[in-house]
Amino acid sequence: MGFIDNVERQTLAMRQAILAHPFVTGVGNGTLPVEKFKYYVLQDYAYLVEYSRALALASAMAHRLDDMSWFAGLLDETLNVEMALHRSFCEGFGISAADLEATIAAPSNLAYTSFLLKTAHQGSFGELVASLLPCQWGYWEIGNHLMQKGLPQNAPLYAQWIEMYTSQEFADLADHIRAMADQIGAEAGPSELAAMSQAYETSVRLEHGFWDMAYGLERWKV
Repeated sequence: MGFIDNVERQTLAMRQAILAHPFVTGVGNGTLPVEKFKYYVLQDYAYLVEYSRALALASAMAHRLDDMSWFAGLLDETLNVEMALHRSFCEGFGISAADLEATIAAPSNLAYTSFLLKTAHQGSFGELVASLLPCQWGYWEIGNHLMQKGLPQNAPLYAQWIEMYTSQEFADLADHIRAMADQIGAEAGPSELAAMSQAYETSVRLEHGFWDMAYGLERWKV
């Protein structure tokens, strides 16, 4: 059994909890209150800024030139294409670029990005790849799950969001990082595999926490 098959089996219940989360199901059927989605896209933008730092570090840490090049390309795509699309998408909700730039990461958001950056600074390249995987693959998994149920006809912006994460381009990206993680896992020793598995599982938990954060409109207490 490869690394991906093993960690997906170990985290099946967690991933199913994400698919059944009220934020995710609310997007899928168009019933999610718009203020929750607006909060989410603001926090997601703040996440993407720190996620981009993790991608830059992944490129620097990569052992193979093709992996270095791939992460450098993904960093460029994230900074110069995805974040621009994010700003354009947010305009549909009345959110300006200034609003996005002024967003302060909520506690669960900060916990997630801090974990990614800690893994980059203290862990191996394999651990970092494993920690990034639940974001890439998880969004495709959510999008595909919702697409199979049918797009919400009463919420075109939610439908657009689902379509974005079920595009062939996004599927190819998710498949690539899965294959990379499997390759690293095939070459790793027992201790490295255990560390990679722990990094993956922690990121899955943090993904679930991100949806909880958005659904509950999480705020700092002081």
